[in-house]
Amino acid sequence: MSHLLELSDVHAFYGKSHVLHGVNLHVNAGEIVSLLGRNGVGRSTTVKAAMGLVDARGSILFKGQQLLGLKAFEIAHKGLGYVPENRDIFPTLTVEQNLRLGEKSGKAASSRWQIDDMYQMFPRLKERQHTQAGVMSGGEQQMLTLCRTLMGDPDLIMIDEPTEGLAPKIVDLVAEYLMTLRQKGISVLLVEQKLAIALDISQRVYVMGHGSIVFEGSPADLKQDLRIRQEWLEV
Repeated sequence: MSHLLELSDVHAFYGKSHVLHGVNLHVNAGEIVSLLGRNGVGRSTTVKAAMGLVDARGSILFKGQQLLGLKAFEIAHKGLGYVPENRDIFPTLTVEQNLRLGEKSGKAASSRWQIDDMYQMFPRLKERQHTQAGVMSGGEQQMLTLCRTLMGDPDLIMIDEPTEGLAPKIVDLVAEYLMTLRQKGISVLLVEQKLAIALDISQRVYVMGHGSIVFEGSPADLKQDLRIRQEWLEV
């Protein structure tokens, strides 16, 4: 079975510092996969490498095509979405304007998603559609970032720490959103600190330590593996 996204022996660098040491992971169509681990082990670098945002070598295939060497916008055009940790919105534009900017040029009509779908998923955004994005709460900005990425009609979305700093009620909303994506046939690679949400919604999980993968398995496997949890996840 060919994987939708496949990283093989990926090494990545920030300047002279060698951050990823031979990462292997894959995501299949219609699957939510979580990448877990403590801060600083290379999880964000892994998704940035796939998005062409850091210097990497090895192999990163998306729908069978090599991504290494492409620019981030070229990778996005192939159908790979990326939601960075820092909530990438245009603060002086309204909610609606931010969403329109996310649309793939010329593809709005054929897209799986319309702005009304976003408002249905997150009614709060509809209430705030004419509000400047910069004055919204962190949770609302996170919803907007997720929806703006979706407007580009990706086949797979990589999401970096979407629940960081959000209230529990909003965390539940984000989890629901991710499950909605999967129902629509979109795959998700989720970088997450919160073990509970990851185990709840993922089909498979990877655990990362010091720039390489130290565990791969189902949520049930990870629940049973006390040693991995103690050594690589628990603070």
